[in-house]
Amino acid sequence: MNINILIFRNLKKNLKNYYLYVFALVFSVALYFSFVTLQYDPSMDATKGSIKGGASVRAASILLVGIVSIFVLYANTIFIKRRSKEIGLFQLIGMNKAKIFRVLSIENLILYFGSIVVGIFVGFSFSKLILMILFKVTAVDTHASLQFSSQAFIQTLVVFLGIYLLILVMNYLFIRKQSILSLFNLTSSTENNVKKTSKLEILIGIAGLLLIVSGYFVSSKLFDGDFSEMTGLLIAMVYTLASVIIGTYLFYKGSVSFIAHLIRKKKDGHLAVHEVLSLSSIQFRLKSNALLLTIITAVSALAIGLLSLSYISYYSAEKVAQDYVPEDFALTDAATANQFKQSLERADIRYKETQIDVLQVKFDVSDIMDTELADLPAYDMELPVISERSVNMDVSADETLFTGISSILLKIITIKDSGNIELIGTNESISQKFIGLEDEFVVSSYFTNGGLPTAIVDETLFEKLKKDMDPEIQLDSTLYTGIKISDGDQLEQANKLFTDIKPKNGNPYLNESRLDISNNQKNSMGLVMFIVGFLGLTFLITSGCILYFKQMGESDEEKPSYTILRKLGFTQGDLLKGICLKQLFNFGIPLIVGLVHSYFAVQSGWFLFGTELWAPMFIVMGLYTALYSIFGLLSVLYSKKVIKEAL
Repeated sequence: MNINILIFRNLKKNLKNYYLYVFALVFSVALYFSFVTLQYDPSMDATKGSIKGGASVRAASILLVGIVSIFVLYANTIFIKRRSKEIGLFQLIGMNKAKIFRVLSIENLILYFGSIVVGIFVGFSFSKLILMILFKVTAVDTHASLQFSSQAFIQTLVVFLGIYLLILVMNYLFIRKQSILSLFNLTSSTENNVKKTSKLEILIGIAGLLLIVSGYFVSSKLFDGDFSEMTGLLIAMVYTLASVIIGTYLFYKGSVSFIAHLIRKKKDGHLAVHEVLSLSSIQFRLKSNALLLTIITAVSALAIGLLSLSYISYYSAEKVAQDYVPEDFALTDAATANQFKQSLERADIRYKETQIDVLQVKFDVSDIMDTELADLPAYDMELPVISERSVNMDVSADETLFTGISSILLKIITIKDSGNIELIGTNESISQKFIGLEDEFVVSSYFTNGGLPTAIVDETLFEKLKKDMDPEIQLDSTLYTGIKISDGDQLEQANKLFTDIKPKNGNPYLNESRLDISNNQKNSMGLVMFIVGFLGLTFLITSGCILYFKQMGESDEEKPSYTILRKLGFTQGDLLKGICLKQLFNFGIPLIVGLVHSYFAVQSGWFLFGTELWAPMFIVMGLYTALYSIFGLLSVLYSKKVIKEAL
């Protein structure tokens, strides 16, 4: 037979097995090409562009190469092992190893570079959409244009040509190493033999669970004040990471098998056919894939955690801006404030003005506040003080109310609901009753040093403090001017006027725009979220495909068992019920463990990134779960087809 005809027939025969591999390869190429196209887009230029993120995209493209390379090489390993019997037959009919390598190389060449061509076309088609998404999440108002980047094209070809050469090397070493006998026994020797769960595996499983739980416990204490020194905090972080990863590996190596063994033992061996099909796979196959599942779980948790944290920061941008700037605009420079008000009046933009006198006063709050921060001593803390009249509140002469404190400080310090405090003036100290802490921020971050609470006192006491204030601790400006635009539709126009008159030099916190702060945070964290989401989506697709490839191989290996069970009278529905349960565990266990890992990671330090936790975290986890579940559904459909063909 002509070798070209053989190659054509092999391609046609194996196409049904390669379709998802081709899809994943096309997807990877499209994703990489469209991502690299961003790198060469003019908008990413460090000096002229709208988004200062060219370096971040370049760094992410390197990680993307790593993810795609590992996936393609691993997928190739799975498929060449599945074709081991076919390679053995080639040797039996007289083909030497060099000719077999040539046949496989040409097949790979056609399949691989055909997928690259399609992937580049798809990536080019979607590059404008991806750029529009980037502009949207970074709050950049600019035009996205569709343009083909020759630099991105060459870089994509070079990267995937390098991966193809690695595939050739792997295939050559595989063919050279295997004998005819080993090729026919390869698929059956890849899984561990079924044997009784040993006591050692039980101990390994228990150790894995204990390591994971201890890692969770330490992570929950990271920012609770238990680790006050940087060295202790670093050691705790390293221990958390190591214990969770090692514990996850031991969990797959022993815990899953042990739990499945307990279920079998509880039923005293009386298992339905669907329980046999599911528990056997859980008990023995997951154990042999412990390292693979550990890597997938760890990277899934990392992707979900980073995406959750970046989305928390993005989601909280407006709330954080509101904490920094209570009204739409905060001004502490009188000349700039007057100029801005005149500009608003000329443009016929209605506004409401708030003016508050702010003093800086030393406090002794050691009775109500616990803090171990050297830069923030409770017995000598400088806080802004305002009068009750400036915020239309009623505070007694001997009472002081705190309002507005950053969420980060609340995690570091503890404030009681009541107690005694002392206001320290130049000549005398005044004792007051502390009556609580409110959430609302009433002056800009210029006065609060970024997040310290503001003290509200009686008008009489405020005037007394004015006369006895310490001039050395007062800020350059003691007047806060807040401007709120009456019509929200005119906010963009007002912000442009503010940008035009705002002094370009000097302290940037003297005059602030809430919209600018929100957009700046969305710009920086939106880019991070976009890059992490891009990498996370790539890993999700590749890891989902890898698990799907494994399940395809297992279903093909178990086909003789399905045939026997069908002949014994079990229906297709009986077998499919067991397959659904099996895939629920095969895909569900890594997903659930990854979600739990990411939950504890996010829970330990989310407040460093924003003010909102649950909504952004659940949105990210929900989307990841929905996309991951698609591969479980595809595995069930493939197994259903195998069961149907069993008779």
